[in-house]
Amino acid sequence: MAAMSDRATRAKAAVDVVTAFFARIQATADDPDALDFTFGNPHELALPGLTAAMQAQVEPRSVDWFAYKTSERLAQETVAAGLRTELALDFEPDDIAMTQGAFGALSLAFALLADAGDEVIIPVPGWFCYEPMLHAANLLPVRAALDPETFDLDVGAISRAIGPRTRLVVANSPANPTGRVYSQDTWQALADVLEQASRTHGRRIWLVSDEPYRRIRFDGIDFASPAASYPWTVIDYSYGKVLLAPGQRLGYLALSPLIPPAERDELRTALMPLGLAIGWGFPDAVMQYSVPALESVSLDMAELARKRDRLFGALVDAGVRVTRPEGTFYLWGEAPGGDAAGFCDALAARGVHVMPGTLFDQPRHFRMSLTATMETIDRALPDLAEVAAALSATASGASGPEPGRRHP
Repeated sequence: MAAMSDRATRAKAAVDVVTAFFARIQATADDPDALDFTFGNPHELALPGLTAAMQAQVEPRSVDWFAYKTSERLAQETVAAGLRTELALDFEPDDIAMTQGAFGALSLAFALLADAGDEVIIPVPGWFCYEPMLHAANLLPVRAALDPETFDLDVGAISRAIGPRTRLVVANSPANPTGRVYSQDTWQALADVLEQASRTHGRRIWLVSDEPYRRIRFDGIDFASPAASYPWTVIDYSYGKVLLAPGQRLGYLALSPLIPPAERDELRTALMPLGLAIGWGFPDAVMQYSVPALESVSLDMAELARKRDRLFGALVDAGVRVTRPEGTFYLWGEAPGGDAAGFCDALAARGVHVMPGTLFDQPRHFRMSLTATMETIDRALPDLAEVAAALSATASGASGPEPGRRHP
């Protein structure tokens, strides 16, 4: 007899490729010469604004300073005010549930809006944790492919994926791993599809707008949230991205203020009880107290743009097809020769570690994190160019240097 539940078995199977890759990268952690472009982890000391904000809140000011916390009112007020400015929508503090990062916000959204056996449409390629999280929640992931050329949201593909059991659609902008930022026109087209499908199937379809990279955008590109186009939207957010501190868990789930009043009030009253029910999913006290100060703290976007341009330009010069990111801190490209695993293995043999697209069900593509330092990027460029040239030559039948060997 199996020890694990069926949902645990499905969740584990859905994330095994990620955990195996993570273990492989962890094995290189002590190698001082390893050049790591895999996960979006910091490669330099924490932002001074982050440590100052936390240090200012560590000393207790009352006996209940470290008591159980739900959503602290000042944190809710700060988030609502920020959202009013960013999204030009009339958010109120009661629309906000503070959570343990975007993971916690998504878990809360799934518990709040979906029943066991409901279908949830997710983007492909998309974040590799959607599927295991849904299985763990007894929900059924349904994949909808992005446009294969531009990686735009394919509203037609979402429409075709909708069925009578569809309850949620997850959309992610700026998108991981592709770096695309979707337009207001795209959201309006999706809103029209979801409204019509909700009427056809006699059941409201909700939209979960996954926005942890909302403040990480390049070239002055505007951000539009679907919450302005489709009232039945909830937004999840994580401070871990803009602060480049994913280990400090702080995020929120926000209800669109356009949700009709009766349903909005019902959901508001459920945010705290459901936060408790999913495992006390509220952030730690110090992180919540720090929210007002952290609203204005950000990684250096100018430096991130320079790193994007440096790596993007070098890959293009090497003949690699790369999507120019409009947001996030990732580069998404097509592996030379079309074999991402081979490309990443050849680079790993030279001490350069890149994430293969197999983690995103895209065996021809790869992802590189721009959180690496500029020095790391510059050191990796010769190996990237040589491996790309060798694999391209092999694919075309020509000869070239062996891709898995370092050359002087």
